[in-house]
Amino acid sequence: MARIFDSRVDAGRRLAKALSGYRGRNPLVLAKELATVDVLSNGRLIFGIGIGYLKPEFDALGIPFEHKGLRTEEYLAAMLAVWTMEKPAYRGKFASFSGINAMPRPVQKPHPEVVFGGHSKEAFARAARLAKGWYGFALDVDGAKQCVEGLRAACAKVGRKFEDLEISVTPRVRVDREVAKRFVDLGVGRLILLARAQDEGGVLSVVRETERDLIGKV
Repeated sequence: MARIFDSRVDAGRRLAKALSGYRGRNPLVLAKELATVDVLSNGRLIFGIGIGYLKPEFDALGIPFEHKGLRTEEYLAAMLAVWTMEKPAYRGKFASFSGINAMPRPVQKPHPEVVFGGHSKEAFARAARLAKGWYGFALDVDGAKQCVEGLRAACAKVGRKFEDLEISVTPRVRVDREVAKRFVDLGVGRLILLARAQDEGGVLSVVRETERDLIGKV
């Protein structure tokens, strides 16, 4: 709740919710929860989706590892129906419903931004087809370059301009202005830095250093 309040106070701050466990959630319940977050944050939610790749996690949830990609895409389609349709309805292999409604609806129209993560060819294709953006975690510049090349190819395949896809990366290396510029030159639009600190003071120190050395300097 504190993060949601902060996002309302700071007009430039976005509130990202990343769900690698999304596959195990009821899509209708999740759609309502995220719509509520979007309302409380005054339309600043970013919905991040990771399909997952560890079979033991699927086993623990009692969900088949097979068809995990299709299941995720159907769940997303079901959520978009709840968010955008006057009379929500959806029929698929893994989710089907009709005769329902859910309030509140998201502030963002037609719906909150969707971002897919993942470093595979399939992940790039989903981002190009279904999402506003793509997110890569723990990448150096060379790794990000390979992913960007894959995303460019995926966008070309579906007839989408690569420039319309927002690229976010959490670097695995320390970021100074030179490193940040190399990411920017690749087409990365947002760097999400890890604050490698042990306490609140350390985190605040990283925030101050980032503001001093990077924000508005690249």
